[in-house]
Amino acid sequence: MRAVIFDWGGTLTPWHPIDHLAAWRSYADHLYPNDPAKAAAVARAIVDAEEAHWTVARDHHKAFTIAQVLAAANAPLHDDGMAAYRLYWDPCTFTDPDDAPTVQALKDQGMRLGVLSSTPWPREWHEEVLHRDGVLHLFDALVWSSDLTYTKPHAEAFLAAMAAVGVDDPADCVYVGDRLYDDISGAKSVGMRAVLVPHSDIPANQRVPVDVEPDAVIQRLTDLPEVVERWRKYA
Repeated sequence: MRAVIFDWGGTLTPWHPIDHLAAWRSYADHLYPNDPAKAAAVARAIVDAEEAHWTVARDHHKAFTIAQVLAAANAPLHDDGMAAYRLYWDPCTFTDPDDAPTVQALKDQGMRLGVLSSTPWPREWHEEVLHRDGVLHLFDALVWSSDLTYTKPHAEAFLAAMAAVGVDDPADCVYVGDRLYDDISGAKSVGMRAVLVPHSDIPANQRVPVDVEPDAVIQRLTDLPEVVERWRKYA
């Protein structure tokens, strides 16, 4: 074991239900501050476009960006609207208090540490969140699917994360995530060990049945260093 790579949402950041229509309505209200009906229609169009992109990501593993979602909805980019959208999401972005001690313990074991997340958000949004929470400096590399052609569970996403942390053998990597399809099946399909954090209430339309078992299941991130150390000892 030379590297541990984490999922972000639902893993480093605990799962939170989100009203996506309300989130995009906060954006659309800045586009059409004097026309509530138009703002509501635009918010609905953005949500529909975002759901369509996520369906393609689920079925064909194609990554996408927020800019592509807005373009598909024929909604212009608006700086104040985007600031309002990000503010709506803020309460759902705080990292788990267990992140820092877990990552530091793994670092003390000599592990390379990374993040691989399926996300339409730009890199800087995520890095600002991790910096705000005082954990950005603990990671050696961060890979966001918004910078990639493919998203999890596609092999190219996992290989990109491996390359970013400087490891070329997937058998040397552990991936930690909250989704059996995206995270566990994707990591194991390229030869990584996979650890499930089973606390996310994933919507039914985002679930894909898979015949796969994680190599370990943990209830708290702080359980992870002991698991990794045991694997290293008996490898």
